[in-house]
This record gives sequence, C-alpha cells and structure tokens, in this order.
Amino acid sequence: VDGTKLYDANGNEFVMRGINHSHSWFRNYDDTAIKAIAETGANCVRLVLADGVQWTKDDAGTIIDLVEKCKENKMIAIVEVHDATGRDDTADLQKAADYWIEMKDALIGNEEWVILNIANEWVGQWDSSKWRDGYTKVIPELRAAGIKNTIMVDAAGWGQYGQSIADCGAEVFASDPDANTMFSIHMYGTAGKTKRRIQSNLEGVTDQGLCVCVGEFGYNHSDGDVDEAYIMEYCTEHGIGYLGWSWKGNGGGVEYLDLTSAWDGSALSPDWGEVLINGANGIRETSQICSVFD
Repeated sequence: VDGTKLYDANGNEFVMRGINHSHSWFRNYDDTAIKAIAETGANCVRLVLADGVQWTKDDAGTIIDLVEKCKENKMIAIVEVHDATGRDDTADLQKAADYWIEMKDALIGNEEWVILNIANEWVGQWDSSKWRDGYTKVIPELRAAGIKNTIMVDAAGWGQYGQSIADCGAEVFASDPDANTMFSIHMYGTAGKTKRRIQSNLEGVTDQGLCVCVGEFGYNHSDGDVDEAYIMEYCTEHGIGYLGWSWKGNGGGVEYLDLTSAWDGSALSPDWGEVLINGANGIRETSQICSVFD
C-alpha cells in the first residue's frame, strides 16, 4: 500500500476485480469455482474461511492448497475469517487474529499472492471507536508474529459503515508498523444505496490518503436496492478495486446474490452475474491480471 493505491510485488499498481467464493460452506466445489471465477477474467478471489468459532476450522494445509489453486489460475487470494461477522466483542476479533498467527506458515512466503482480510465485517454496531480499538490491538500482534502480507480491514456496521474508516482509519493504519494496511467497505442497500452515498463512503477514505476497495457488493439486498452500475463506474474511474458477492451458494432469502446457477459458471444470473462480469465497467472489460503472474 502506498497512499490510496495498492501495488503488487513488482511495484505495479494492482486494481482488484474479483469475486467472493464461500469455501467454508462449499469445500467440494473449490476446484470448479476457482477455475470458473478465473475464466471470468477476475484477477483475485476472496475466500471465506473459518477459525472454528462458528464453522469448521480450516487448517493450514487447506489454506496453502487454496492459495496454490489461486496461483495456478493467476488470481490473488484474499483470505478472511467469517466467524466474527457482525459480532461486537473484541474477543471475536482476537480469535480471528490468533487463528492467523496459528496459520502464519500459510501466509509467510506467500506475500506476493495473498492479502490478509483479518475478519469479515467485525463490529455490527456503527461504532468507530470500538472498531478502531480492536484493530489497533491486533494488527501489531500479526506483524510481531512475522506476517508481512498486505492487510485488509472491513468497515464497522457489518462492513457498511464507511464513516468508521473516515473517523478512525488513519489511527488503524498508523498501528501497522509495516504501513501496509488497506480498507474495505461492503456495499449493499445502505452503503451502496445512492450515487451520493457511494461517493461519500469511498471519498471518506481516499481523501485521507488511505487505500480502499469495495470488498463485497450486490445488485440488491434485504436492506434495499443497490446502485451496482455506479459502484462499478466510480471504481473504474478512480482506480478502486471491487469484488462481487458471491459466486454461488447464497441462502436465507438472498439466493438472488448468486452470480451463477452452476458452479462452473456456465449459467450466469441475468440480473447480477451478467452485469458484474460482462456489463459496462464489469470484470471482463476492466480487469488486468496481476503482474506477478507475468
């Protein structure tokens, strides 16, 4: 990370164009999904992993195997622990950080190819200070353990409270002795509701000289409609990364967020998959493979 930009190990700017894949719930489809995601032109994939608090714990061997699959398909892997989602207890973030320290052998040596998204949507509350206090504690611990990968930190408020980064992102960044932390806002019916909201959320980060991406977004959600076309347009115009949620396997009433009805990607959903992948400012049109694979 250098200012508002993310650079790869060769010193070239890297703008993420990716897709989320729910590994922890659909392990048997990893090979098919990762290959199919790469075939969309995506240059990265964000992988749902588990530390054992809520879902079956992923071991280091599994992580190493997933990273190798991503490398074979010329995609940067973004790894995250999903068990802390929406939780407000700092202990849950600490458990995620401890998990990564336990799994550090899967990260060390893979700095060129792996971004560490410590915990998915930790802090459900719209509470900037709680969010700051948690991350300023665990980031130095991860660095002290020898983890040098670029770190990604989701906003508070289930990832949608971009104001938490505007309020306290500079302090979180300053807690990283490697100065290699970026931020992520998840855009659904709150953060991604209107052009004005999308712009203000992202500018709230970049105006401070911090690096941000849209780590998740859909075209609709239970909290309202999303202006996905403007998210993609704004990110393209400003060199900001985005990752659509999610390849396949959504449940609980949000099945419409599946980008495809087939794990091999042979049947993209017309309202979402076709838009994200083949639409204006979509993945095929704007994605460039990371230069570490040249």
